[in-house]
This record gives sequence, C-alpha cells and structure tokens, in this order.
Amino acid sequence: MSTSALLSALRVGGRQQITASNFGARTQATGSHVLRIHRFTQVREKVANGAAIQSGTFGVGGHDWRVKCYPNGNAEEDRGCISLYLQNASHAKTGDAMAGYKLSILDKSWKPSRTRSTDEHHFMGRGWGWDKFMKLEELDKEKHLQDDCLSVLCDVTVDTGLRTEDYTDEVAAAEELTKAPPPFPVHGIAEAIWNRQEPDVKIEAGDGQTLAAHRWVLEAGSPVFKADLALASNDTVAELRVGDMDADVCKALLRFMYTNSPPPELEAMAERLLVAANRYELEELKLACEEALCKNIDTSSVTAALALAERHGCTVLRKAGMRFLSSPGNLDVVLASPDGLEKLKTGCPSALLELLEKNRPLDEQLLSTRV
Repeated sequence: MSTSALLSALRVGGRQQITASNFGARTQATGSHVLRIHRFTQVREKVANGAAIQSGTFGVGGHDWRVKCYPNGNAEEDRGCISLYLQNASHAKTGDAMAGYKLSILDKSWKPSRTRSTDEHHFMGRGWGWDKFMKLEELDKEKHLQDDCLSVLCDVTVDTGLRTEDYTDEVAAAEELTKAPPPFPVHGIAEAIWNRQEPDVKIEAGDGQTLAAHRWVLEAGSPVFKADLALASNDTVAELRVGDMDADVCKALLRFMYTNSPPPELEAMAERLLVAANRYELEELKLACEEALCKNIDTSSVTAALALAERHGCTVLRKAGMRFLSSPGNLDVVLASPDGLEKLKTGCPSALLELLEKNRPLDEQLLSTRV
C-alpha cells in the first residue's frame, strides 16, 4: 500500500491532520533534457574546433546540469568528431554529485540512434563525457538531421543518498500529479519526455482546470515561467496559477513548448494565444499567431488587429494592418463605419498618427469630428 493510500484510510477513521515519515535506502532522482541545434550544417561550418554550444540548465536531484556539444570536436585531436559532455553546472552552490548519465543522438523518429552511457560518475565542476562521441562523416542528413536539426537527448540519474522523508499533503499532491495525463496529444520527442520523467508542476488555469507539466521544460522555454517557478514555495510539486488563461489556451501553449509546433486550431484561438505567448515571452509562438491573424484581416477586423498589435508589440501584425489600410478604398470603408475613426483613435493611436501623415483626407475628417 502506498503512503498516500495509507493516510487516506486513516483519515476515514477520523484523523484529519495526519502526516508520515518514510525512511529508505539509497534513493535516486532521474531527469532528461533535449538539446536541439537548428541549422546544424551552418553551425558546424561557423563554430571552430574547441568551441562549444551549451544547453540551458536543468535540475535533477538537487543539482543543475548542462549539456555541452562541440560540433567540431573539443580538442585538435578530436577534429572530425562531435564531442559531448554533461556538466554539474551548480557545483559551486550544490557541491559534488554522484550520477549516471546517457547521451543519445536522436533519429528522425525521435529514437536514440547513437548512445553512450556510464552507470555512475563523481561530478565536480568539470564536465564528463566523450571526446569522440560520433564522427561527423557518420551523421546522416536524412536519419539524424531532420530539417537540418541535431537533437541530443541526455538522461541523468542522480544518487541522492540515504534520507528520511516527511510525507505530507504536499507529497500526496506529487503522487497525484504523476498520474495526470499529458495536457495535449503526445508523440515523438514529447512522448519520450513524458514517459521518462514524471511531471512536477501543477498549473491551474483561469477556468479552474489543472494541468501537469515538467519544471525543466517550462524553465528552458520561458524566462517568465522560470521566474515564477523560482518563487514557488513547494519543492515537491511547484504550483502555478495562470488566471489570465483558460485551459484550452494553456494546453496550446504547453503543446508548443514541448513540440515547437502550434496547435491545429491555431486560427480559432490565435488572438488569445498571442496574448499568452507575449505574456510568457514565447516569440516563435507569438509570431505564428500574428501570421494566422494576418490571414483574416478585413475592413471589419483591421482596427481590432491594429489595437492588438499596439498592446502587445506585434510588428508583423501591425505592418499587415497598415498595408491593408493603405490599399485603395479600404481606409474609406473603415472610416465610413459609425465608430471606425474612434476605434483608430482609442485602440491604435500610433497607427492613426502614421495614417494622418500619409492621408490628408483622414486629417480633415479627424478635424471635423472635433468641431
């Protein structure tokens, strides 16, 4: 019987405030991280021998880790090879660590194609790995470089030693979270991530629904999420509330962070998703939303599109709106509507100023409204 089930049974007997302590032998924490190097062919041509590309840091077992890839080898004798290493990035703060690790280059099906591993190593400040992980001539463009992107998967198992663990409702929440399904259909690399590591963040959307996610994915993808998680008080399960997002938008946001792909229903939720993408500084998703909105600009929506662009700094959407109004006849139609000019004045004043400079008739109409 799990501790969670035991406490539930005891509560039935009338014990409402109850905790437990678990003592166990050596425990281990596991985690995974994917380093993706886009336009790898160009990167390899520009990055010199001895120069590294580093992943963002990711936490496993109380330590922060980092993957380092040398596209043209770490040292002179490694030329013609890819060098891969894992580094204890937080050694100055968290000290030494005992960890086993596995580094893999993924194929186009997101399955490990070339893998090297070690059961356990003593990590201090320097990195450990393989100088000649793989020869460059063995990299197959069709097999390993889908869309010219090299994907490196790192699995880490950290020995956290002997410990006694207090079991509280927070720990129970962690057990419940591990059973939560993914918030979106998973396949490929997202499925690999979800199957290898239990979620450790609970997100409560504005409509009250809760979604599961992985802390390292959120931290690596969004500086805003990273800052919010740094303030989370629960070390077992970090809880975030995103009151400005409904669950469907939050699911689409998470889908993009795991897969780098916008949702199929992007056009239907483009405006709401754009606001969320801007809030969490996901620039690629924001751009995809702008492009989707650009396709539907017409005389009835252009003022709203320009207002949205002004509020959230959408350069592409603003240019598309201004280009539409610059086409013969479109501006006249907008101004002929009962509140067309008022919408320009209140929602997108900078666009209105630009139009005033280019269109004298608009200037005259604006003056007439003030009389």
